[in-house]
Amino acid sequence: MAGGGGGGGGGGSKADEFQPFPVKDQLPGIDFCVSSSPPWPEAIILGFQHYLVMLGTTVIIPSMLVPLMGGGDVEKAEVINNLLFVSGINTLSQTLFGTRLPVVMRGSYSFIIPAVSIATSNRFKQYTDPHQRFKESMRTLQGAIIMASLFNMIIGFFGFWRIFGRFLNPLAAVPLVTLTGLGLYALGFPRLAKCIEVGLPALIILVVLSQYIPHMLQSKRGIFDRLAVLFTVAIVWGYAEVLTLAGAYDDKPSNTQISCRTDRAGLLKAAPWIRVPYPFQYGSPRFNAGDAFAMMAASFVAIVESTGTFFAASRYGSATPKPPSVLSRGIGWQGIGLLLDGALGTGSGCTASVENAGLLGLTRNGSRKVVQISAGFMLFFSILGKFGAVLASIPLPIVAALYCVLFAYVAAAGLSFLQFCNLNSFRSKFILGFSLFMGLSVAQYFNQYQLNSGHGPLNTKSTSFNNIIQVIFTSPATVATIVAYFLDCTHSLGHSATRRDSGRHWWAKFRYFERDTRSEEFYSLPWNLNRFFPSF
Repeated sequence: MAGGGGGGGGGGSKADEFQPFPVKDQLPGIDFCVSSSPPWPEAIILGFQHYLVMLGTTVIIPSMLVPLMGGGDVEKAEVINNLLFVSGINTLSQTLFGTRLPVVMRGSYSFIIPAVSIATSNRFKQYTDPHQRFKESMRTLQGAIIMASLFNMIIGFFGFWRIFGRFLNPLAAVPLVTLTGLGLYALGFPRLAKCIEVGLPALIILVVLSQYIPHMLQSKRGIFDRLAVLFTVAIVWGYAEVLTLAGAYDDKPSNTQISCRTDRAGLLKAAPWIRVPYPFQYGSPRFNAGDAFAMMAASFVAIVESTGTFFAASRYGSATPKPPSVLSRGIGWQGIGLLLDGALGTGSGCTASVENAGLLGLTRNGSRKVVQISAGFMLFFSILGKFGAVLASIPLPIVAALYCVLFAYVAAAGLSFLQFCNLNSFRSKFILGFSLFMGLSVAQYFNQYQLNSGHGPLNTKSTSFNNIIQVIFTSPATVATIVAYFLDCTHSLGHSATRRDSGRHWWAKFRYFERDTRSEEFYSLPWNLNRFFPSF
């Protein structure tokens, strides 16, 4: 009997030992949260690393658009500097007055479809001078982006996105945040594989430095965790330079040379030593209603994707879930950033950087100050063009290797919200699975149709309407959010368990700014500005 009793006691302790992991409002294990900061030397190095990570998109978008607009290397260098300059301003404004989260604001891929439509429009074929055609295309782009910024500011500052946030439950947030990361898969390994001998070593080195070596060398853990991106870029960039100088690509096809060589960007020669971007440098904007509505659709997609990035950044910054009023405030300031994009001629609108949010998780450093320092680097290198052009010439397969890891961290942040949901509920299973599947499947259909036929599935006489539909439904995060949000707000509303299954009760205390004292620490405005601009 004694033995039996002992066995029963052992069984009880084992049952206690294997309890589910506790739910955490704030992510543990973060070295520096949103409101704290590392020592200045480390903060500066980490800020430079954030700047390095956002450079990829800053180079990719103008490289796609400027040639279609008639511009060459000089115009490309100008637009890259414009985009970098505005990104620095927008990052500072978002971290100071917007969500106050450690997010980098950079160019958005969602604006490419309407921008390409404008750049290739027949209305500019009358201009035989490529530079003049570039200027006219840019002025039309500026007008459309400025109009879209008004839509963005109305959505944010008038509280419409606050209403969205108050009905957003953890169950619907999972597809939103997860596909904000996973939805960018085309920018990862497919681009890496364009120069596999450079991209694959970069991916392997990054994984080894950030995940394996820190566990082997516990005393040096912080160095490898936090600076893995810098080490990887330095090592592989040097290796790519050796391959280039050794003539490894001299007889290769032009596409291979563009992807692999370290001397093919053309930016260093074209970039000026010093140049300060200023508003309307290409002339007064031109306004067109159709272009404006297409850009508004793109800005809506950018809002959705920024929302997903904000959630990931708050998680990796070890902050509490942000109140809907703070979310709406951030979207409003994104609208102001969009206005600056239009005024200074970036060719694209802005959104919160997914890759930089992933870097917060990789480094376990969610400090707001670090991201503000990175904004200083953006402003510095945008004005001193030659220095910025050196870093902007990093081969894009190296950048793609970074994306493979950083986008994955954002996707993982989305999956972490499953802890608030009841995964034994068939309602939860359906909403999660269906929204994730439709987000990927619908976007793939629209993208593939465009690739095969040169236009989207909807091909009416109205180009702007076609662009609106194409922009919205080629975004996996937007499609998944629409599906998940609608189903979560309408499916089984009368059932008593619905609220708990969706995890709504976990976020109830964060629906209003004043209900949790931690909101003041993470999200209150600086210099006691909350007195004049209160959050509700």
